[in-house]
Amino acid sequence: MDVRDATTDDVDEIRRVATESLRASYGHAIDEDVITAAVDKWYSTERVTDSLGDDSEVFVLAEDEGSVVGFAQSEISDGRETVGYLDWLHVVPAHRGEGIGSQLLARLEQELVDGGVDRLEGRVLTENEEGVSFYEEQGFSEVGERPVEIHGETFTERVYSTFLDEEETDPTGLVERDADGTTVHVAYDESVRGSDAPFFAVYLDGDRTEKYGWMCGVDESLDIAMDTMERLECNACGNRRKPVRWDAAYL
Repeated sequence: MDVRDATTDDVDEIRRVATESLRASYGHAIDEDVITAAVDKWYSTERVTDSLGDDSEVFVLAEDEGSVVGFAQSEISDGRETVGYLDWLHVVPAHRGEGIGSQLLARLEQELVDGGVDRLEGRVLTENEEGVSFYEEQGFSEVGERPVEIHGETFTERVYSTFLDEEETDPTGLVERDADGTTVHVAYDESVRGSDAPFFAVYLDGDRTEKYGWMCGVDESLDIAMDTMERLECNACGNRRKPVRWDAAYL
């Protein structure tokens, strides 16, 4: 088994692995045409080539006897905290249970640490039971969930997080701040990516039961505009939330 950085020569194999993996993980819940459309858009030659040439992305794959059997892809977002967003970790069905996912994650985490990343965050639809179990087995903490609409049907996506800095002194990820005389709690382990830096979730209580809003990772402003679709924009600097994975903007 060889775990290495992906290259543009791997595009066709990456598309094959993504298709097989998505069918196995979500075929019981998501229509085949949606999966096909997702692969065609997310893993087009142009998009994969752009990702491989982007210094803010890490793309590693596992190869067995000349055949790609899995890959992991993460985007690095800088700001108050440097976050690695684990976009995908795919392993073909025939090779699941062999520890390939763990090897890919270990290689990915090492490259992210080398790139100065503080925390890794991943998301998985609850319908993907293997994916949920994988995050829990790898020591990630579930920090939230969000509804996501895929071709008119609503699903729940769980958010998992883990700190990569062994010297991290705040395992809860919560930091108190003053917001015009109100004490709020910024969750540095719960974020969404932005065009310039992440947005961090903000709560009115330490148990995360009452949401206050979001904080911009560029300038730490709490003046964030949000519409009903949770599209975010910092009114101070213009940082905007970027769509991720199953978001309608990506399909």
